Parts: sequence; C-alpha cells; structure tokens
Amino acid sequence: MADALIPVLLRQLAEITYQQIEKEVRLVLDVKKEVAKITSNLKAIQAVLEDAEKRQVKEATVRDWLEKLKDVSYEMDDVLDEWNTEFLRQQVEKQEEEEEGKDALVAKKKVCFSIPCHCFCFNQVSRVILRRDIALKIKDLNDRLNEIAIERQTYNFQTTEKGIEHRPERMGGIGKTTLAQLVYNDESIKAHFEKRIWVCVSEPFDTFKIAKAIIDGNGTPNSDGLEAFLQCVSKSVEGKKFLLVLDDMWTQDHREWEQLKLPLQNGSTGSKILVTKRKEGVAIMMGAESDMIRLNELSETYCWSLFHHIACFDRREEESNVFEAIGKEIVKKCKGLPLAAKTLSSLMRFKKTREEWEDVLHSKIWELKEIEQEVFQPLLLSYYDLALAIRNCLLYCVIFPKGYVFTKKHLIELWMAQDYLNLEGDKNKEIVGQNYFNNLVMRSFFQDFAGDDFGNVRYKMHDIVHDFVQFLTKKEAFVIEVKDANKRIELRGYKVRHLTLIALEDPYGSRTSLLAPVSSEICKSMRTLATFGSRISTLDPDFILQLKALRTLNLSENDIEELPKEIGELIQLRYVDLSRNYPLVELPNTKCNLYNLQTLCLDYCRQLATLPKAMGKLIKLKHRHVMCCDGLKYLPKGIGRLTSLRALDQFPVCGGDDENDTFKLGDLRLLDKLEGSLFISELGNLTDASEVKKARLWNKKHILHLRLDFSNGDNAEGDRKSDVEILNVLEGPQNLKSLDIGFRNQLKISNIPNISINYESIREEGVWIQGYDETDTSDFDEGDDEIVQE
Repeated sequence: MADALIPVLLRQLAEITYQQIEKEVRLVLDVKKEVAKITSNLKAIQAVLEDAEKRQVKEATVRDWLEKLKDVSYEMDDVLDEWNTEFLRQQVEKQEEEEEGKDALVAKKKVCFSIPCHCFCFNQVSRVILRRDIALKIKDLNDRLNEIAIERQTYNFQTTEKGIEHRPERMGGIGKTTLAQLVYNDESIKAHFEKRIWVCVSEPFDTFKIAKAIIDGNGTPNSDGLEAFLQCVSKSVEGKKFLLVLDDMWTQDHREWEQLKLPLQNGSTGSKILVTKRKEGVAIMMGAESDMIRLNELSETYCWSLFHHIACFDRREEESNVFEAIGKEIVKKCKGLPLAAKTLSSLMRFKKTREEWEDVLHSKIWELKEIEQEVFQPLLLSYYDLALAIRNCLLYCVIFPKGYVFTKKHLIELWMAQDYLNLEGDKNKEIVGQNYFNNLVMRSFFQDFAGDDFGNVRYKMHDIVHDFVQFLTKKEAFVIEVKDANKRIELRGYKVRHLTLIALEDPYGSRTSLLAPVSSEICKSMRTLATFGSRISTLDPDFILQLKALRTLNLSENDIEELPKEIGELIQLRYVDLSRNYPLVELPNTKCNLYNLQTLCLDYCRQLATLPKAMGKLIKLKHRHVMCCDGLKYLPKGIGRLTSLRALDQFPVCGGDDENDTFKLGDLRLLDKLEGSLFISELGNLTDASEVKKARLWNKKHILHLRLDFSNGDNAEGDRKSDVEILNVLEGPQNLKSLDIGFRNQLKISNIPNISINYESIREEGVWIQGYDETDTSDFDEGDDEIVQE
C-alpha cells in the first residue's frame, strides 16, 4: 500500500515547507533542504509504481524493492505526522489561551513573573529538542529513500505519466449466495413465512454469534452465557413458520450444528433452513444430502449472455458487434463462473476501443501460475484497471471478517482515517470517498446486501473477493481467530500493518482482557487494530502504549467498562469505534489529547453518562456518533469549537442552567459544516424558544433530514406550551428533504394543525408528525402510534 502513502507524503511535505515552526527547526538542521530531496525522490518513484506493482506478482526482486519502499514510506508518514501533531498542539494551546479571557491572562502573567526564568523557558526548550529529534529522523529516512530511488533504475521500470491516478471442491463464485438471495427476497416466500432470517456464517462456525444474529435484538438474554442466547433463539422462533438462510457454511462438525439445531426445532411445522456451502461434507453432516442442489458452471451461451448484458449496456448494436468476437474469447476464460463473468464484464464496460479489449484478452495475467484460484485472474485484471488510490481503498477492506456487512458512510470514514482519499480539486474527502465507493460497486467488488426501513443500503464483499484481497495483502494484513485472548500470537517475518482479532466465544460467556497479543516489534508498525465483538472487558495499558503508529482502533461490540488513560498517548489515532460497549460509563480526559482524531463512534453505549469537558481540543473531529446513548443528557460546551464537525447525529437538549459547561441548542450556530441527518432529542427540556432562533438551523444547508423529539428526559412534567412556541419559530434548513417530529405525553396530534411551520423547503419525503402514548417506553425510532403525513 506504499502507492497510497506517496501522495500523502508529498502533501505533508508541502505543508511542512510553509509552516511557521519550520523556521525554528532550521536553527538546528536545514529541514527545507531535506524536504526538497525527499519530494524529488518520491516523485521519481511515483512515476514507476504502476509498472512495479504489476511486475511484483512474478518477480521476487521487484517485490522486495516494493517492501523496502513500503517500510520507509510508513516510517516517514509516522515522523511527518508527529511533526504536524506538534503543530496542532500549539494551535490548540493558543486557542485555549485566547478563550481564557483578558483577566485570566493577566493573572497568569503575574504568576509567571514570580517563577525563575529557566522554568519559564522550559517549554520552549523541550519543543526545540523535540523538533530537532524529528528533523534528524527525517534526514535518516531521506538517506534510505535515496538508496531506494537509485535502486529503481536497475529494474528498467516503465514510466507512467502522472503516475498513479489515470489509469477439487466446488469452486466459489458459482452463484450460490445470489440464488439464495433470489429465494429469500421472493414475494411468495415473504408471504409464506412468518419470519425470515439471513445469517452469514463463514469460518469459523461460531454458535454464539450465529445465535445473536438470529435473535437480532428480539429478546434480551438473562445472562451472557451461550445457553441463555440459545434459549432466546428458541423463544424467537417459537410457534412461527420461519425461513433461516445460513450463508457460506463450512463446518463438518456435527456437534457444532446440533447445538444450534436443537432450539430451532421450536419453530412451527413447515419451517425451512437453506444452507449455501462449497463442501459437500456439510450437507452430509446435516443429513440433507438428498435435498442438495448442485450448481454447475454456466454454459458458454449463458456466460456470454451475462457478459454481454453488462459489458455492452447502453452501447449501440453496431458498436457491440465490433467487440463480439473478442468478447466471446474473453468469456471462455471465465470458465463458466458467474462471478468471473460479472467482474470481467464490469471491467469491459469502461473499455471503448478494440485495442483495449484485445489488451485484456492477451494480458499476461492469464498466464500467471502464482494466482491461487482461477477466479482471481479476472479479479486481478479488474483490480489493475482501478486508479491506485481506489485499489488501496479496496485492499483496506481486508480488515473485515468474511460476511461482514457495512455501510458506505462507515467505510468512507475508515478510508479517511488511513488518508486514502486524495483530494480532487475543491471536492471534500467525503465526496471523493463516495466516488471511490461507487466505482467499486460498479466493478462488482462490493454487492448490495440489504436495506433498512430508512432507505440505507448495506453492502458486503463476496467471499471470493475477500479471499482475493487477502491474497494481495498477505504480508501486512491479518484476520486471526483467537481461542485464548491472553495468548501471544507469533507472526515472525511479517510487517503487520492491519490486524483483526476474532475471539472465539467462550461457551460459558466469560469475558476476557486484551493483553499484549503480539510482539512489541509488530505493535510498532500496526496502523489498524480491530476486534469486532470479541467480548473484551478490559484493555492492558502496557499493550496500548505500544501502538504508537495506530490510526484506527475498532473495539465495537465488546464489554469494555473503562478505557485506560494511556489511550491519550496514541497521538496518530484518527478513528475510534467504541459502539455497543454497553457497560462503558465514561471516557478518560486524556482522550482529548488525540488532536488528529476524525471519527468517534459511541452509538449504543447506553450507560455512557458524560463526555470529557475538554472535547473542544479535538479540532480535527469530523464525525461524532452518539445515537441511542440513553444515559448521555448533555454535550460539553467545547463542542462549539469543533468547526470541522460534519456529523453530530444526535444532540440531547439539556435542561440545566450551567452555561459554562453545557453545549446549548443555540450553540449549533457555530457548526456550519453539519451535514446529513440531525436528531435533536429531549426538546421538552427547552423552555426558551429563542434558543431555536440562535441555533440558525435555516443556515445548515447540508442538513437533509431533521428529527425533533419533544420528550423531556427524566422529567415527569413539561411545559407543553413552549413546544408550540418552538415549532412556531422553527425555520428548517434550506435543502431539507424530511422533517420528523415526535411528541410524548400531554401534547396530542389533535393540537398540531394550528401550528405554523415553514414547510416550503421540505422535499421528497415530506413531514412526519408522530404521537406517542404516555405508556410508550420504546426508542424514538420505534414509535408505532398514530402517524400523520402532511
């Protein structure tokens, strides 16, 4: 992934050249001169990366050269990041001093004059030492990079203009999952079964996680043990005729299957279980050999039909005829696999000339013996046709376990954390990320999997595509199944950049501590650590301190009660996901030292009561997610300083009077970059309608969906008259597509028609006004009383 880093390095070097602190560093070392040398070498290397990446598959020496380049690039990125973080720290400190006010500054100066001069200057001296240390690292890395740049000349690489941006078990990819989806989504199937459940199984067969997926929020176990979850499975299907799809099942251990099968027998007569698998032994183990449907490869006729439908879509007939003979030769290389045909046809759809089609037909990739599976060849062709920046975005998806379902927004935030989204003109990174994502969907690397009731589409990678990205990243990215979370994992000889740990569930539901699972040497180079629901309750502070290069930390769906204060030492962190850690009560104040943090996800941390007061120090924060944090009653005042914030999602209105510590509704005027959806909850606490005017909601032109909830938290009574006043002065965002208003208790729907709201700018989905029973205790999303659309 060095090709993704080089544009980042060039951008960072350009920033350093113009930073004010660079003048101070030149007193000890001429950094400007070193920066110029690095920039020159990187541009020379960048021009040959396209050819080098293609040749590395067959040529070990080229592969070794790229490994050396990758190591230096990562280290240089870390050093430059350290430099820029120091610059950010100064910005924050300066901002805090200005906000203290003139009186506080005067008092501070009086105290300082009573301190000896050498103490007063200590901070400046320590900074000069730090900058000198960074400057020396830059010089050392430049020497190593220079050697790599010279070595490139021995390989006679072809130069690319402007480099990287233009341009005998049953085999997988035969269509098992696609066929199962057609069945699952068929209207007659929906009508026939009372309950439909889809579970991505993959490897390993984890009974606990499968049971959890079957329940899917319908019923909460009395304990954390597997037996309790299996009882919930039994209750969820009791007396119901259900269809359960177990997609991509591998286990042939009948004991694992019997454990899950028993509670499913509580369903009604006529219930069905549909299983997709590659091994026939799975069907034999389940006693379903006689019901097995074998899918054969497509005939050349059908394969051509599928290929032609996609590759020649929207082409004139005479133009399609020009490519037909070449296309049919390409189709033969698909060997009847629908996934291969779909991937290749998606590639050819963008090829406009006969020469481009012939280049694909005669590509040397078809001759590569190093390719592990035949279906990888068409994937590799399509992969190399992507821009280099998009390739790296695809490869990063290796961090997900097989069958993992994600959203576009989620993935784009992860790409941003790794700095994979190169700016194009005046487009922001979110727009660039959307373009990259859509490109990968069009090329069939991602497939839409399911949608929710709000129109949000979820995606996944086909298992073969997942195998493919693992093949391309096998020396730096690992997804490891861990039976003992405290046992050391040995990965000798690898530079692990991205590590996903999947802890196999304890049948007794016991929780674990995440101690140092890998050596300290590996930790130094790690940029991603993900656990994805491994029931971890505590983190070892010593292990955390070793992760100095970490950009992404995903600890979602665990049982973490407390985050160690040492997290504040990981100054390069961009992305932290702690969602669905139900026992988590608070975050350490040291978390506010993460000046580079861009995304903080705390969704469904239901016990979380407060956020650190110093949140305003996170000046690069763009996305802050706190949906369904029921215990969070207010936001700290410092949120108003986060002028880069784009996603606030849920904002609870505080009824308290503490103006100094609480972010008020009117303070929303400070956050002009907010976009997407905004949910303002507990408006029943608001007694002053003028706060709505102060918020300047009409000026939030990128907010498309606004939700207002007039509940009043723990207060039994509320001033319903003020609700009417609030709605009378409410003027929604200019480009609003939907407005969702929810009331509880005293105010009934019958009172609403007299309220005047400016609806003129609301488009498409319209206005929804929801009423709730006094006894309704469900979440705002789940209200099911009378609904009126105006």
